[in-house]
Amino acid sequence: MSLQGPFNDICILRLSAIGDVCHAVSTVQAIQRHYPNAKITWVVGKIEAMLLAGLPGVELVVFDKKQGKAAYLSLKEHFKGRKFDVLLHMQVALRANLAARVIPAKVKVGFDWNRAKEGHFLFTNHRIAAEKEAHVLEGFRGFAKAIGVPHYEPSWQMPVTQEDRDFAEEILSPLGDKVLVVSPAASKAERNWLPERYAEIADYAVQQGFSVVITGGPTELEVTLAKQIENAMKSTALNLVGKTNLKQLLCVLENASLVIAPDTGPAHMAVTMGTPVIGLYAHSNPARTGPYLYQDYVVEVYHQNLKKQTGKTATQLPWGTRVKGKDLMQQISVDSVKEMFDRVVNEKAL
Repeated sequence: MSLQGPFNDICILRLSAIGDVCHAVSTVQAIQRHYPNAKITWVVGKIEAMLLAGLPGVELVVFDKKQGKAAYLSLKEHFKGRKFDVLLHMQVALRANLAARVIPAKVKVGFDWNRAKEGHFLFTNHRIAAEKEAHVLEGFRGFAKAIGVPHYEPSWQMPVTQEDRDFAEEILSPLGDKVLVVSPAASKAERNWLPERYAEIADYAVQQGFSVVITGGPTELEVTLAKQIENAMKSTALNLVGKTNLKQLLCVLENASLVIAPDTGPAHMAVTMGTPVIGLYAHSNPARTGPYLYQDYVVEVYHQNLKKQTGKTATQLPWGTRVKGKDLMQQISVDSVKEMFDRVVNEKAL
């Protein structure tokens, strides 16, 4: 049963990460469509705010976790004298729970009992409906439903400027109409595919008439991985690693024909821009965290490893159970990714 309004002043709490924030945008914008006169405030992480800056009709309040205790004090001071009709507390991490504590709201909506980890339920007074085997995005949709928003299919209006679009156009236009973006790095090295295999797929794409672009952030892990891929390639790629901000990257992904990525934020950024994604998954269940609109294009070894390690299937275990191992991504073969590449090219007429 959904809560009874009015909902004129709504606070969203989702601090991180990039992929999850992308999922949450579709929920926020569905709420805006249903309650066009409601004021929306979103408490979000510092890096994620760089992606969301300019989100139509949304006030962003940045929570910088690196400030430690001061971040909570700042948040409390910022909201002094305010009282939200409802807080949609969309993150179970402890730091998010502590942030929820200082956000003044009549009603604080959190996850259902099965998803309320790290004491999440202690910081809420209403829960969304339980769901079985839900994708993260579908979990967020439950928050919209809790305040009376009818069922919706996710859509996105991401905040990019003409300057961002011009940046991507200028860089990609010389490459032709068929562009494969390889975004090879996840937040943890064990979730990355092997550089020589990325290189082999990149060369294969070039043989099929594609230009290849490698994207990523400025971290040492991402820079090194991109160089390893370039060195292993027989053909050439445009290396944009560390050379774009998040909004520019969003526009690069928008202009791409296809993206290949492991379990990482840019895969979900590409989804918001309607670009097909081949997701490479080994450690987490792609049915829960995969590129939402392109789950049929995932190449995964998650399920076989889950069965091997636990003796059970994903439906027999707590939803979202991860599998462990540093070398699991090596089980994803080049041939399986080539096969999926061919399928996507055929089905999307690329």
